[in-house]
Amino acid sequence: MKKIIKRAKAPTPKFFKVLRTIGLTLAAVGGTILAAPIALPAIITTVGGYIAVAGGVLSAASQLTTTDDSQ
Repeated sequence: MKKIIKRAKAPTPKFFKVLRTIGLTLAAVGGTILAAPIALPAIITTVGGYIAVAGGVLSAASQLTTTDDSQ
């Protein structure tokens, strides 16, 4: 567990910072679709859930990427 925390605090390369931002944006869009105050068709709600999960995974994986090759 300590290695994961150490990797999360380590510097992230620029490319993965961009991917992290894209992932956070996707997660926000998916969350907005899921929390919409109007009734949406089931397919749109399902796609919103998939977008939110994909954005979360993308941002988490990008955050754990480091420039240190010694690990």
